[in-house]
Amino acid sequence: MFALVDGNNFYVSCERAFRPSLIGRPVVVLSNNDGCAIARSNEAKDLGIKMGAPYFQIKHLEITAGLVALSANFALYGDMSERMMSLAAGLGPEQEIYSIDESFISLAGVRDVTRRAWAVRERIARGVGIPCGIGIGPTKTLAKLANAIAKDAERKPGSYPAHLARVCNLAEMPPRELQTLFEQMHVGDVWGIGRRISNQLNVAGIANVWQLTQADLGTIRRRWSVVLERTVRELRGESCIAMEEAPPPKKMIACTRSFGHPVEDLAPLIEAVSEYASRAAEKLRRQGGLAGQVQVFAHTSPFRPGPRYSRSVIVPLVRPSADTSLIARSAIEGIKRIYEPGFELIKAGVILLDICDGSVQQNELALGDAFRDRSALYGALDKINTRYGRGTLHLAATGMNAGGARWGMRQERRTPHYTTNIEDIPVARC
Repeated sequence: MFALVDGNNFYVSCERAFRPSLIGRPVVVLSNNDGCAIARSNEAKDLGIKMGAPYFQIKHLEITAGLVALSANFALYGDMSERMMSLAAGLGPEQEIYSIDESFISLAGVRDVTRRAWAVRERIARGVGIPCGIGIGPTKTLAKLANAIAKDAERKPGSYPAHLARVCNLAEMPPRELQTLFEQMHVGDVWGIGRRISNQLNVAGIANVWQLTQADLGTIRRRWSVVLERTVRELRGESCIAMEEAPPPKKMIACTRSFGHPVEDLAPLIEAVSEYASRAAEKLRRQGGLAGQVQVFAHTSPFRPGPRYSRSVIVPLVRPSADTSLIARSAIEGIKRIYEPGFELIKAGVILLDICDGSVQQNELALGDAFRDRSALYGALDKINTRYGRGTLHLAATGMNAGGARWGMRQERRTPHYTTNIEDIPVARC
C-alpha cells in the first residue's frame, strides 16, 4: 500500500500561511522576473487563469477581480516543504520525496490507514498551515490517481462523491464503485500519460481509465512501450514502481536564470555566470559528484525587437572536479569565447556535464594549481552559507554585490523570508 501526500496549490498555500488575509482571494505566484504564473489558488483558476499565463496578460485582473500577484519566494517554499515532509513521514515507515510538494509514503504494516491519513493531514494543517490531499492505493500510480480524486472532490463539489474529498483510499472501495470512478476519469489523468499518448489511446478507442485497465497488455507493449504496460499493470493493482528513499544522483546539473534587465556588457555577464557556476558546484558537492565538462550559454529574448543572438560552448575540465573556482574559471573562459557586443542578452546559464561519482576517480600526480584538492575549503564554505545565508561567502568574480544589481532577478512583489531570515520572523503584537 502507498499514499501520496500533496500540498494543495503549494506556493500559494505557503504565502497564505503567513498572510491569512489572502485566503479566499485569487492569488498567483509569478516565475523568475515576475514573468508568468507558476502557481494559482483555486479562486485564480476560477477566473480562467492558466498555468504559465504571462503576467502582463492577467495584470488587469488586479483591478477588476482583486487578483493578488506575488513574486516567487523559493527560500520560503523550500523551508516549508521540509517542514511539511517531516510531518508527512509520520504516515508510514518509508518516504520518497517526489517533488517540493509531493511525497510517496509506504504503508507497509500500517493499520487503519484512512484514519491515520486524516490525522496526519490535520497535523500538517495545524503545524505548517498547508492544506493537503492524500491519495491511497495498492500502487504508486493508483495513489497518485486517488490524490487527484481527493483534490478534485474538494475543489469541484459534485465531480466525485463528497466522502472522497481530501483523503481518498481506493483500496477500501468495492469493485463496482471503483469501476464507476475509473469510467469518469480521462486517460490523460493517469500519472505518466502525456497529451501525445493520450491522443493516441483515444484514437485506439481507449478514452477513460477503466478502458485502459481492460486493455490487452501485449498490445499496449507492442503499440506503445514497456513503460505504458507497467502503468496499466499498476492501474490493475500490481505494484511495479518501487520506493526510492534517496533520489538517484543527477547526470546533469544546471543553473540558469533570466536577467532582471537586458545585459550588453561583458563584465556583468561574467559576474552572472560566476554566480551560476558557484550554485551549480554547490549542488554538485551536495550529491558527492564530480563534473568533467562545463557548458555555458547566453541568448537574447525571442520576443524583444532587435538582433537575435544564441550561443553556447562546452569547456572540458582537465580532470573531473567539484572545485568552485575551477568550474567558475571554466565558465568565465567559455562566456568570453562566445561573447559578442551589441546584443541585449536576457538569459545565461551554466550546465555541469559528464558527472561521475566523487568516491571513484582516477588519481594522478597533483601538479599545478588545476590539480589542487580544495574539497575541505569549499565544504566549509557550503556550511557557512547554509548557516548564515546564501552569498555570505562567495567568489570575488560574482561582484561585490552577489545577486547582481545589473543582472539579478526582478522580484518586486516578493514576501519576506519568514522562516529563514531572523529579521523577517513575524512578530505578534497584542
